[in-house]
Amino acid sequence: MKYMIVGLGNPGGKYINTRHNIGFLVVEDFVADREGEWETDKLADVARVKFKGRQVICIKPTTFMNLSGKALNYWMQKEKIPLENVLVITDDIALPLGKLRMKGKGSDGGHNGLKDIQNTIGHSNYARLRFGVGNDFPKGRQVDFVLGVWNDEEVAVLPERITTAGEFIKSFVSVGLNLTMNNWNNK
Repeated sequence: MKYMIVGLGNPGGKYINTRHNIGFLVVEDFVADREGEWETDKLADVARVKFKGRQVICIKPTTFMNLSGKALNYWMQKEKIPLENVLVITDDIALPLGKLRMKGKGSDGGHNGLKDIQNTIGHSNYARLRFGVGNDFPKGRQVDFVLGVWNDEEVAVLPERITTAGEFIKSFVSVGLNLTMNNWNNK
């Protein structure tokens, strides 16, 4: 069985430590724990790892956030992975810092990466793990906030929450979306 984990973010050095790139951090940690190697390929950086006998293809789109759907769709088709075996990891300003919530469908919530995925696949019924980044920004400054770097207090919280996000991924690959939501959404 094949699975694909898509960490959303923006490529390039200026985005490395930004809140918008939490999807990249989560998949990087998941791959590192499995001693996987990243390679740059078409539309994404790609790593292939194994977990419980399943092949897990992890991608970090190099298309920039607003074209995430293009990379997701390309790799899904190339690897012949059904949409029910795809998990998208994204930042979410509607959740407090570090709060994790898995969903099987829903709106894009104004998130341009999710909006592009929805436009590309034609619907919003796909698994996503939302990683709360908080919303401590003045009205109208959302873009500056998500593209801003983590502050020291946030950095202190990240390692444990990124590890927990990895547990969501392992559960999704092992037991599927519904059991993962039941078992992990309140952790």
